Amino acid sequence: MAKRSKRVREPIQVYLTSAERAALDRVARELGVSRAEVLRRGLEAMAQGRGRSFYAAFEALIGTERAPDAPADLAERHDEYLAQDLEKRSRRSRSRSS
Repeated sequence: MAKRSKRVREPIQVYLTSAERAALDRVARELGVSRAEVLRRGLEAMAQGRGRSFYAAFEALIGTERAPDAPADLAERHDEYLAQDLEKRSRRSRSRSS
């Protein structure tokens, strides 16, 4: 991760359950960073994902009915095809991160 710029930081107090604190400690230990850095990264990740809607998952299907290799039953079985595509993406993502 890029080195953080020197900027004014504001302290904030957060109340966590014991399970949340244990998870925070575990992630910090695994990443070798402070608990505050884990929270910062988590906030950044959530902020970047903001604006994505439920319908964003369907972007992969837009225009596919015009593709020469599109299944003839795409309209009827779109949920099934979407689930298959999401599973493929998930497998690729897991294989890259390991």
